[in-house]
Amino acid sequence: VGVLLRGIQKDEIQRGMVIAAPNSIEPHIKFEAQVYVLTKEEGGRHTPFFPGYRPQFYVRTTDVTGKIENFTSDDGSETKMVIPGDRVKMVVELIQPIAIEDN
Repeated sequence: VGVLLRGIQKDEIQRGMVIAAPNSIEPHIKFEAQVYVLTKEEGGRHTPFFPGYRPQFYVRTTDVTGKIENFTSDDGSETKMVIPGDRVKMVVELIQPIAIEDN
């Protein structure tokens, strides 16, 4: 898809940027997500990780570093470590705001 943007220079546009009507999307730096951590056999991690871990998050066509603040297990209790194969809710704070919708 091609888009003609008058008054915008090529170096002002980066991969992952969103074109939207003014005030139609609110950028966020913090979100909560339920995730399943792939095992080594599934092509994922082979070591545990802890709150404070800073992985890359891939959202649609952009990627951004985020800090995992905490984890909650399926039973609702806070956990201090996640191992491959776990399903947890996590709270993440990104280093820069991105367009994320509730869903």
